Amino acid sequence: MSSTERARTAARRAFGKADGAVPAPVTVFDEVPAVANLDPGLLGALRRAAADAADDGVELFVNGGWRSRQYQERLLREAVSKYGSEQEAARWVSTPDRSAHVSGNAVDIWPPAARAWLSEHGAGYGLCQIYRNEPWHYELRPEAVRDGCPPMYADPSHDPRTRQ
Repeated sequence: MSSTERARTAARRAFGKADGAVPAPVTVFDEVPAVANLDPGLLGALRRAAADAADDGVELFVNGGWRSRQYQERLLREAVSKYGSEQEAARWVSTPDRSAHVSGNAVDIWPPAARAWLSEHGAGYGLCQIYRNEPWHYELRPEAVRDGCPPMYADPSHDPRTRQ
């Protein structure tokens, strides 16, 4: 487990399911807030992909999805503490105002086999890895079905949507 995943696990223990915490990975079909509060388009694409991945013997799990503003703020504070500055933390965690997780437009996929399957097949569902440093982070890009996924940002600090 990476240091980022350990920090997220600790934060999940402090927050409950109502805040979007996922104490253990759940499926894209589970009715927990982290999944149920995702953007309907993203959730539909995930469920279609999960059904097809299952046909290939791969299970897609969510270990992060929609999050409350408070939960995202806590993750950000922990990242600042861990990485020593807001600038370094921004490579891993966005502010509540800029986070695609808070808006329900991002999902973190587990295990690595599921990420590998999505890396190969996700564009066909409009599901794209957005950040090179976060192979678990996927967002919906409907145009990817036709055009393929856009180039990845190095990390969230390079994404114009997350800049302050």
